[in-house]
Amino acid sequence: METPKSLKALVVANGDPQDGPMVRRALETAPDAWVIAADGGARQAAYFGLTVHTLIGDMDSVEPPELERLTHSAEVLRHPPEKDETDLELALLLAAERGARWIRVLAALGDRLDQTLGNIYLMALPELRGLDVRLVAGKQEAWLMREGQSVVRGAAGDTVSIIPLSGEARGIRTENLYYPLRDETLRFGPARGISNVMQSAEAQISVREGIVLVVHTIGRA
Repeated sequence: METPKSLKALVVANGDPQDGPMVRRALETAPDAWVIAADGGARQAAYFGLTVHTLIGDMDSVEPPELERLTHSAEVLRHPPEKDETDLELALLLAAERGARWIRVLAALGDRLDQTLGNIYLMALPELRGLDVRLVAGKQEAWLMREGQSVVRGAAGDTVSIIPLSGEARGIRTENLYYPLRDETLRFGPARGISNVMQSAEAQISVREGIVLVVHTIGRA
């Protein structure tokens, strides 16, 4: 099946669906997105009513009947079980390689802490730098920020957390958050950046040096 000529991609992992308003917002934003299922993510794509355009992975967690059906209706890219990348990593690399600029990752959380953390860290792949990549689950979305500025769009009262991932993140400034940061440093470990509150429909975050994880939660967390 031909890849849809879209710069937007929905990548569906094999974790819990965790449906919710942030997920629905992503789905409504990109009704014609290219849908990539990472192996058993085909099952979660069906939960969301999505048509899978590309199935990628070692096919160890997709059900045989579903695999058979997708073989006739979608592009299937099979990889060996003994590989360096996870299935979700392969899906993200494929999306970037084929030109997707806006990527939303669904069903990337579950009951395995190692997989959850690994899925979050995948957003740091060099191939994704400069792309709009966000993990969405329930009423939350999360993305990585490097040097530069990011705008958080939501509503007054929403929760925003800024979590350093690179040892130290320096020169952090915020606008329209209840607890302002003014050219400050956040260090890996302390919870200084957790649970800030938006004061209007938009908030700004800027980082001079380092990498932070931004988590936007609808409403008070």
